[in-house]
Amino acid sequence: MTTQPCSEIVLNDFAPTPSDFQSEFVAGLKRHPKTLPCKFFYDERGSLLFDEICELEEYYLTRTETKILHDNIAEISALCGSDCVLVELGSGRSSKTRLLLDHLETPVAYVPIDISRPHLLRAAEAINGDYFPLQILPVCADYNQPLRLPVPARTPKRKVIFFPGSTIGNFEPWQAAGFLGRLATWCQPGDGLLIGVDLEKSRDILHAAYNDTRGVTAAFNLNLLQRANREIGADFILEQFRHRAIYDETNGRIEMHLVSQCPQRVVLAGEEILFGKEEFVTTEYSYKYHEESFRALASRVGWQAQRTWRDEGRLFSVHYFRL
Repeated sequence: MTTQPCSEIVLNDFAPTPSDFQSEFVAGLKRHPKTLPCKFFYDERGSLLFDEICELEEYYLTRTETKILHDNIAEISALCGSDCVLVELGSGRSSKTRLLLDHLETPVAYVPIDISRPHLLRAAEAINGDYFPLQILPVCADYNQPLRLPVPARTPKRKVIFFPGSTIGNFEPWQAAGFLGRLATWCQPGDGLLIGVDLEKSRDILHAAYNDTRGVTAAFNLNLLQRANREIGADFILEQFRHRAIYDETNGRIEMHLVSQCPQRVVLAGEEILFGKEEFVTTEYSYKYHEESFRALASRVGWQAQRTWRDEGRLFSVHYFRL
């Protein structure tokens, strides 16, 4: 771990190394079936593409969650309480966080955690400039791996973990339970978890959200291969792969794939990887939940449901749990 100054803030850097990316990428492609961790979407270009996805008409998740937060911010802020430290996982641009920071009573510190260092620093600097003297303690890390949370200068009354965007859906349910259990180990009794969870809905709405007409999601998916070409000298020919997102109704999840359009051979990090025609790499799952089933999943690992908010169309939900 290295620590470096970032104007008036300090970056706590646990970022994965290039060798981590290479070893996990190669290992994923040698599996049967092939799969890649969705965390690798978020290099600098991937993070910018995801920001663009969040603005798309078809991608209901961001605007719906933001409206839920906006419409219920007084109650949410009251549950978070005064003098809390806000820890955000996968903070990105920290846009939803501003709603919270605008309404929280005397927050002690903001701890954004993101795997993309350039994206994290830009967002932290912007928050720092707009909310000074709030202490900003950014952490560049894969939050699936062990990390140490920075300690604020002022002692908070409680910690609130903010996990928006329905990123919890990227885990299989058994993994999601394990992850929520690990978050509980970061906390003390009385600490909170504010989390966005996408809900089950019609196949047509889901298909449109992950197969946008402008092709931004396709570019986001294919950027994984571009990243491998840039960072580990792979020789993927992007035109020989296509983006596919399908809804698996049995498992209640969107699956994102990169599909090989012809038999081909790819070399990366000295390894030869063979693809058959129509063979695919799974790059992301996005599970959709019923509210009750998600509350039950969280309760099994110690989180006590306090409140659930949803939009009128019941597309999305936001939950507050207490340890």
